[in-house]
Amino acid sequence: MPLDVCQLPLVGGHPVLDLVNTRERGGASPHDFLSDSSALLRWSVRVGVISDAEVDEIGRAWRDEPAAAHAGVVAVRDIREALHLVLLATITDADAGTAGDPVAAGAALVALHQRWSGAAARARFVLDSSRVRLTYGTVPAMVVPDRIAAAALDVMLTADLTRVRRCPVLEGGCGWLFLDQSRSGSRRWCRMADCGNAVKARRLTERRRAARTAGP
Repeated sequence: MPLDVCQLPLVGGHPVLDLVNTRERGGASPHDFLSDSSALLRWSVRVGVISDAEVDEIGRAWRDEPAAAHAGVVAVRDIREALHLVLLATITDADAGTAGDPVAAGAALVALHQRWSGAAARARFVLDSSRVRLTYGTVPAMVVPDRIAAAALDVMLTADLTRVRRCPVLEGGCGWLFLDQSRSGSRRWCRMADCGNAVKARRLTERRRAARTAGP
């Protein structure tokens, strides 16, 4: 049985990279952990997209307007898939085992811009004591997708995309994306305790089996 979305390890280094990792990428029927609006709401609280105080209002808006809830899930999934294509295009063969598609990434950037433009149209300026800030998520039914669209823009404009890595599938990793924030820039696995140790253990077993087969 797949993990609940709130049991997924948060390894991305940024909420929207963890969003990309809410969908399995391998196999004939990859599992989507954002199965419905309830899962999306719980995940959004967990990663800090919305606060505990906002959950009831958003949940109530989605219960009153099921079509809005469905549209919110679709919007977040669209952002997730578009961002996945863009980030894959920033990863080299040495890191990922397979390069992203620049043409697909270009189309994905257009889709992300459209999502962000809609979010920005619903945003408003707020005057704090020392500065003016742009607040996303002023319409309860669209708070989650709007803030995720803004977060996607943030990671694309401010993160060092040369530090985006993919847990190496060709070496037995899971394919999750993450920002390598290590000082040396040499992090290879999403989590050493998971994929890294599992691959090491499998290689050790294979070496021992090969040694037994070879005989004295």
